[in-house]
Amino acid sequence: MKVFQFSYPVYAKADLPSHLLNLVLEAEAISANAYAPYSNFNVGAALLLGNGTIVTGANQENAAYPSGICAERTAIYYAGAQHPKEQILAIAFAAKRSGENNFLAVAPCGACRQAILEYESKQELSIMQVIPLGDDNFAVVPSIANLLPFSFDKDSL
Repeated sequence: MKVFQFSYPVYAKADLPSHLLNLVLEAEAISANAYAPYSNFNVGAALLLGNGTIVTGANQENAAYPSGICAERTAIYYAGAQHPKEQILAIAFAAKRSGENNFLAVAPCGACRQAILEYESKQELSIMQVIPLGDDNFAVVPSIANLLPFSFDKDSL
């Protein structure tokens, strides 16, 4: 039997390293720009690039469901298009329901995990994930590969 296990630190929001706390705050702020009239689930993502730039994205829905796009992919594709030579070092997530103040425990969906994995592979560098666990606690996961066992990548083709 094979068991998949990994370890990750958990931080109180106030104890996050400053560069990661800044990403969380940016993800929370950009979640207000989500266009989510169907799910009422507002998600923000913030990426830290190697040059210190922070790129953000919010989910954008469409009546022709599922042709919208998640916050994580909005941000990562923008970074790839506008900063193609910069490595993505970290990504933070934030989500809340429309009309509510509290952010929720949330991790990227499968499609976003796959997109993040593609960028890890492309840049040959792990992208640190800052994942809210609720109650102002955050998991800091060293690579999306930890969240996507049995992944499909270029070696699978």
